[in-house]
Amino acid sequence: MSPRAKPEYIWGTGRRKSSVARVRIARGTGRIIINDRPFEDYFPREQDRVEVLAPLRITRSAARYNVLASISGGGQSGQAGALSLGIARALVKANTKLEESLREYGLLTRDSRMKERKKYGQRGARAKYQFSKR
Repeated sequence: MSPRAKPEYIWGTGRRKSSVARVRIARGTGRIIINDRPFEDYFPREQDRVEVLAPLRITRSAARYNVLASISGGGQSGQAGALSLGIARALVKANTKLEESLREYGLLTRDSRMKERKKYGQRGARAKYQFSKR
């Protein structure tokens, strides 16, 4: 690939709670950029970094791909989960042989738990206003 050639991106989308991660992977040296910031700056907590790197570590492809991601919504751990799923889905698109090992570790399963919505006439999803008989 010449220095001026555009990299060939493979897309993957990951979601968790209210976070959405749009992930692009391309052949490279293992650089991870999230919302135009380095990976280490974006996720200061070690457990979030481990979760994000899990698909790359299991498939032994951390040094083969550059990851560019744009994440929105939710908090730190939700964003880490969304990014992990997005990377795993993109890796499967790049190489379908990796699907079995990623599925074995549960990295291709979408965590569907979402915040329950607030109901009308109530204080929250489950909390109700106190009933007074008199």
